[in-house]
Amino acid sequence: MLVKVYGSAVFGIEATTITVEVNIDKGIGYHLVGLPDKAVSESSYRISAALNNNNYKLPGKKIIINMAPADIRKEGAAYDLTLAMGILTASNQIKSTNIHEYIIMGELSLDGSLQPIKGALPIAIKAREEGYKYFILPKENAKEAAIVDNLEVLGVENIMEVINHFNDDKKIEPTIVDTRAEFYKNIDFPEFDFYDVKGQESIKRCMEIAAAGGHNIILIGPPGSGKTMLAKRLPSILPPMTLHEALETTKIHSVVGKTKNNGLLFQRPFRSPHHTISDVALVGGGQYPQPGEISLSHNGVLFLDELPEFKRTVLEVMRQPLEDRDVTISRAKFTVTYPCSFMLVASMNPSPSGYFNDPSSPMTSSPQEMQRYLSKISGPLLDRIDIHIEVTPVPFEKLTEKRKGESSVAIRKRVTEAREIQSVRFKGFENVHYNAQMNVKQIREFCKLSPESLSLLKTAMEKLNLSARAYDRILKVSRTIADLGNSNDISPDHISEAIQYRSLDRDGWLG
Repeated sequence: MLVKVYGSAVFGIEATTITVEVNIDKGIGYHLVGLPDKAVSESSYRISAALNNNNYKLPGKKIIINMAPADIRKEGAAYDLTLAMGILTASNQIKSTNIHEYIIMGELSLDGSLQPIKGALPIAIKAREEGYKYFILPKENAKEAAIVDNLEVLGVENIMEVINHFNDDKKIEPTIVDTRAEFYKNIDFPEFDFYDVKGQESIKRCMEIAAAGGHNIILIGPPGSGKTMLAKRLPSILPPMTLHEALETTKIHSVVGKTKNNGLLFQRPFRSPHHTISDVALVGGGQYPQPGEISLSHNGVLFLDELPEFKRTVLEVMRQPLEDRDVTISRAKFTVTYPCSFMLVASMNPSPSGYFNDPSSPMTSSPQEMQRYLSKISGPLLDRIDIHIEVTPVPFEKLTEKRKGESSVAIRKRVTEAREIQSVRFKGFENVHYNAQMNVKQIREFCKLSPESLSLLKTAMEKLNLSARAYDRILKVSRTIADLGNSNDISPDHISEAIQYRSLDRDGWLG
């Protein structure tokens, strides 16, 4: 008897439906075809043990299973349940007149219980698109898949629940999630708050500007000056994610199996990889491409602590994704694209010893050592970082103050208002939502300067020997400063503040 059941494969952040054809005929043998990998090929052992331990069995006949389309490689153990249900149906051990309406996925343990799978959300989205009515999957993934409406998501703990469901002995209760209600109920603030930060008012102002315009930022300062502390608090002042952003971010995390039991991700991601990371782990890739840290930071923050300690090759592969806000990974037989629209926050010491022109420190570095240290970061990478700010140590008097700093809630309110101004400004542009995403044409349109502002910028570039690449960045940042001040025009004050945030562009910054 020939039976067709349906599963799904995930490539990039999109799913493809897989048809599993099971034919049972006279003879003996188990033949699995359709480009399965090692984990899929080993499924017969898991299925056999799971069925035996639940008083069912693999039929002692010739079983031929084809996974179509046959030219797409099938990976992982998530097809175990699909194959098992196909075998049980083809051997008439269960009754299932409507199994063609189901997408079935799950990894079997030897006792018949189910392990969670990766990519439940993209699979559920594809199942709804193609008109399937039901999606059976492990209970741990049910909330994530139930985000998708117009699809009955049936979360199960073991294979017997599925068998009983098809035999009409006991129907599985669908998992229901009110996505909008869950989303708006769970929007809250991260554990780190800016009111913990003593002093550093100018740096807080800088972080507020970066958050308001989505600008990449680099913090330069000696050890203990608060660079990491400030960076960890940046997500607390970013505007809350929209429902669309939350779904997009959850899809990426779903593919690598990093979603929590509540399904939808409510907070913006904050990723902080160690400096020993490889280029593949950062941008994504591998034999079977997976998203890297830059994609896991999508709609959030990627924090690179001690930037010069990262391998130069690792930093250079970020240049194109920073510009295009997506990364394409190509292999001989397929190509996948992952979105990676993130805010880059980097920190570094100004010298190998960490202390730059500090007379109280016994550890000093020669100009040659410092030049070698800073040259690890290429000009084209710095070109993509809008704001450079020097962080100085907090004096003792500030550290011992009782007064708390301004809270993240108050700063976030101003940031959100500035982002709303930008949303209105860029509503006619498809992939531009905030100032940092402006291209040259949009800068010319939205960053018009008065003669006074233009004269100030010209004087500053000449006197401070600012490089040409700083020009557009200064205009973008000054546009954000104007938005924070609810000003339509960019004034000389806005320009002068933006000029302060280009430390590393100044000729002779090292003295």
